[in-house]
Amino acid sequence: MRVLMTGGGTGGHVNPAIAIANTIREKEKDSVIAFVGTSRGIENKLVPKYGYEVYHVEIQGLKRSLSLSNIKTAFLTVTSVRKAKKLVREFKPDAVIGTGGYVCWPVVKAAASLGIPTFLHESNAIPGVAVKMLERYVDAIYTNFESTAKKLKYPEKAVRVGNPLLAGAEKLEKTEAKRRIGAEKYEKVLLSFGGSLGARTVNLNALDIAENYIKDNKNILYLHATGSHDWEMMREEAKKRGLDALPNFQMTEYIYDMPVRMAAADLVICRAGAMTLSELAIMNKPSVLVPSPNVTDNHQFKNANELGRAGAAEVFEEKDLGEGTLRECVSSLLENDAKLESMGKAVRQFALGNANEIIYRGVREKVDAKAKESK
Repeated sequence: MRVLMTGGGTGGHVNPAIAIANTIREKEKDSVIAFVGTSRGIENKLVPKYGYEVYHVEIQGLKRSLSLSNIKTAFLTVTSVRKAKKLVREFKPDAVIGTGGYVCWPVVKAAASLGIPTFLHESNAIPGVAVKMLERYVDAIYTNFESTAKKLKYPEKAVRVGNPLLAGAEKLEKTEAKRRIGAEKYEKVLLSFGGSLGARTVNLNALDIAENYIKDNKNILYLHATGSHDWEMMREEAKKRGLDALPNFQMTEYIYDMPVRMAAADLVICRAGAMTLSELAIMNKPSVLVPSPNVTDNHQFKNANELGRAGAAEVFEEKDLGEGTLRECVSSLLENDAKLESMGKAVRQFALGNANEIIYRGVREKVDAKAKESK
């Protein structure tokens, strides 16, 4: 089967696409799979590591405020479909699968106009702009939340499957994960990150935790990913505070083996994107969630509250994080094994597995039906 995957801009769009692609490749060894993104997206860093080629179509999102860039966006919205159609014709895919981000629009639209089976996956409770623009054209919309269908104009196309995840993470034991990252000598592992681009609030709190808690607790290994935006600033600040030489504080720009690191963790500090919450659930990880305030309809806070109410996570809005608030919460949890265990059990109810398999079967069935119609 020849498949074009498209989705980009953030790891939350790219990683599900990689997970689906890996499943297709596992099921069909002779499959030919490629990705379509923009030249600026993080897909260019992530996708090649799995052996897939990345093609580019230039497109950008609308600004919420009045901006000259919106004129360019309108132009690209029209011209990008034409360019995407040329790419699709040359690749000759049997199916095109979009996982979110504005690059989905031209690629999925072009494929649908050529009669190629098309599919979308929406990980958030509230459908993104690309999904809303494309839902009328696609064959199926795979969702993570049951409520997503109610927000679609074509709810009959929605199939709830959960979120596709990179294989193996849920099966990896903590002891083995710690061995893989060289953390066997540590009693606890703390992991934090704010997404592929990073989050300033999470980053600054990470420095506070490292300086005022981790430095004095050498039995805890602290792993933190800064994201690309703050990487240089964080390196300089860590050096000023003498944290760059702290053996139990490891800071990187991006974590490429996230499933392994998360499997090793006793506690995770992160945003509340849908993909991240699915990973936490399937690996039974207690968490401290700091939802991004810069998302449509505040959906991260709504997602986080679901876990908070269930006792699976501690939730803090950025505006409520005073000096030392996050550090005090983290230290309290890491020193309470019973609490960590109860939170890990509570988050299991949010795990909805087998999304990769269901999506693969759905795509395969549609491609086979299309082939029969063509005979």
